[in-house]
Amino acid sequence: MKKTVFIGSVLSSKVALETLIKNDIKVDLVCSLDEEVSKNVSDYFPIHEIAIEKKLPYFKFKKIDSSEVKEEIKAINPDFIFVIGLSQLIPQEILDMASDYSIGFHPTPLPKHRGRAALPWQIILGVEESEVSLFKLDEGMDSGDIIAQYPYKIEKTDYAFDVYNKVCGAMAGALNDCLPKMYSDKVEFVKQNHDDATYLLIRRPEDGHIDWGKSSNHIETLIRATSRPYPGAFSIYKDNHVTIWKARVEKNTKYTGLPGQIAFIDNDEIGVITNDGILIIEEYEMENPGDRFIIGHKFK
Repeated sequence: MKKTVFIGSVLSSKVALETLIKNDIKVDLVCSLDEEVSKNVSDYFPIHEIAIEKKLPYFKFKKIDSSEVKEEIKAINPDFIFVIGLSQLIPQEILDMASDYSIGFHPTPLPKHRGRAALPWQIILGVEESEVSLFKLDEGMDSGDIIAQYPYKIEKTDYAFDVYNKVCGAMAGALNDCLPKMYSDKVEFVKQNHDDATYLLIRRPEDGHIDWGKSSNHIETLIRATSRPYPGAFSIYKDNHVTIWKARVEKNTKYTGLPGQIAFIDNDEIGVITNDGILIIEEYEMENPGDRFIIGHKFK
């Protein structure tokens, strides 16, 4: 029987591990990111809890390239190593421990959109038809041979977590399709055409700063793209950091003001002027929740 190691740290890792288990794959070691170093992982999930529930061997790590991790994996002598949902760079030494191969995951139709922050970028770019990719990990960035791809759609009203859920569903579909082929050595690998590769660059929390001089649609798209489980789009109000989680666009037929100026406050909703209309903030979080919004004052 082939031996399997699973490495992960986020919600998509949870879904992938559960999918392996449902497909009767015997997981010989679960490597789970330690809670102590999870602060900056937006969608962290302690997959060792699944290992405990299912009585699977597990190891909690802080750095994937530590000698302890290498020793634990080497002792298994795995045929397959799954690396699903890990932002740390995994050393080639570990990948090479898989006697068959190591498997990676990316939420785009590789070779298109290799790289970082694929979900927010796809929303920002207006992508409507996408695919997840399972692929053989190599020394490049998302460049290995394709094992399986599976489609999903992005609606113009989707927030980041909506797309995240769709990606997890598509990933489970791809795994259901390819796991029997993988464990019977019947995968037909597809080489990527590197000439067709495009790349998404890293996004940082500060990239969510709202420019109220942009159009309402531009701002609303940024809010959807950076919403939970990501850090969120934000603005500054009276030196107070305000994270905006949800908003909608409306035509402005009543208010004259400058971009960023508060037009009205109605119960829990706030209307803010943009360069071509008005944005209705439906859900937000203030750094100092005791502060009050005032009509006419500006976000910046």
